[in-house]
Amino acid sequence: MASHLDLEEQEQLDQLKAFWKRWGNLITWGITLVLAAFAAWNGWNWWQRDQAAKAAAMYDEFDRAVQAAEAEKAGHVFADLKERYPRTSYAAQAALLAAKLQFEKGQADAARTSLAWAADNAAEDEYRQIARLRLAGLQMDAKQYDEAGKTLDKINSLDFAALQADRRGDLLMLQNKPEAARAEYQKAYAAMSDKQDYRRLIEAKLASLGVAAAPEAAASASAKGTGQ
Repeated sequence: MASHLDLEEQEQLDQLKAFWKRWGNLITWGITLVLAAFAAWNGWNWWQRDQAAKAAAMYDEFDRAVQAAEAEKAGHVFADLKERYPRTSYAAQAALLAAKLQFEKGQADAARTSLAWAADNAAEDEYRQIARLRLAGLQMDAKQYDEAGKTLDKINSLDFAALQADRRGDLLMLQNKPEAARAEYQKAYAAMSDKQDYRRLIEAKLASLGVAAAPEAAASASAKGTGQ
């Protein structure tokens, strides 16, 4: 009986050896790749956390400079931040704040440069769209109308469609094209929620062009006029 069991065990052992001889290298490589991928994933997560922590610390320094209205210092910290950690949200936020401070300090060229960087390089789409809206406004202030139009053309998010149309209406007014501007303002008004206070500003722009903001507004005015 024992001899029979020994023979079975030997047969199983021989089968295992044959299996390992055929597939052992492949299995080893497979396990190695899985472990390597796991290590790389952990390493990437650690690197991401490390980058975010360092960017946050630098952003705190930048924010203190902004709060103190130290435009030059803020500009230097922002330059370091966008060079070292360009794909973090901190870099995009810093670009928007740096541009605001630079504009307030009369540094319009620097403000446009900061916004242009965010418009092209911000990791999050929302920051890119905001930067483009603000950049177009500064370009309009500088009478760079063609550049402003091109900047507005790059806004491709439905969430910003109303503000894009409103800003384009402003551009067309500066170009002495009131009819085209009216169409853009109407588009902006229709696309914007009636719960947003900004809609009233668009309504005022349309009123300055002698146009009711929307059909319901015209109907309401007509009803008041007839005493209904």
